[in-house]
Amino acid sequence: MLRSFRQVDVFAETPYHGNPLAVVLDADGLSTEEMARFANWTNLSETTFLLPPTTPEADYRVRIFTPAGELPFAGHPTLGTCHVWREAGGVPRDPGTVVQECGAGLIRIRDEGAWWAFAAPPLLRSGPVEETFLKEVAQALGIGRDEIVDAEWADNGPGWVALLLRDAEAVLALKPRLVPADIGVVGLHPPGSPHVYEVRAFFPLGGSTAEDPVTGSLNASVAQWLLRTGRVTAPYAARQGTALGRTGQIRITAEGPDVWVGGHVITCVSGHVEI
Repeated sequence: MLRSFRQVDVFAETPYHGNPLAVVLDADGLSTEEMARFANWTNLSETTFLLPPTTPEADYRVRIFTPAGELPFAGHPTLGTCHVWREAGGVPRDPGTVVQECGAGLIRIRDEGAWWAFAAPPLLRSGPVEETFLKEVAQALGIGRDEIVDAEWADNGPGWVALLLRDAEAVLALKPRLVPADIGVVGLHPPGSPHVYEVRAFFPLGGSTAEDPVTGSLNASVAQWLLRTGRVTAPYAARQGTALGRTGQIRITAEGPDVWVGGHVITCVSGHVEI
């Protein structure tokens, strides 16, 4: 059956400089196996499937798949899917906010004019990282344990462990081996830089380490961590993807207890797929 399809670029102001996302519209009737097979075939970091909501509070429901399995939540798929839903004629119940239903619950998304922003969901796991595991992570990254300034669990679905290194240059210099988990690494840029810090995201894939170009879920939990510990103040911009030749830009704002994670979304491919 032919289904509407979009491929979008998220977190970049110009096409093909951010993180690509495949979105299948009208996905009702597809089995989990069919979704997983198609996501594995696209071989993108995530592929999403738009479905009718199961709760009256939501505007739509999304299922999010990596090539290896399903995620309850991910950031760039949230922004990209919302953009596609609106582009396809979706109208939110609340004119100011789109409500997305996903495995992690209900996620609020706002149209900020030139870009979209989602409200960071609560963490599933936080707090200090076990010292033995931290040493294992440092070894996998090819650095000494003493080069990690701070670390916390920052899991809002994918399972992130977040590390703070001495500066952005130390982050960009990393040449990781096989990482034991999904690892986010952050280093501050010098004061006055257009971006407050540099981000890199590593995860194990097929017996090797892969790097994600720009990662919404990680940037959400890192922002919550660094704002809470007073290392940064919002609003600010972060940068990711530099080591991969991308120009990802993430905009962070804070309103009371809410942290909003935003970026541009650009439609690059539009058509139909047979699934």
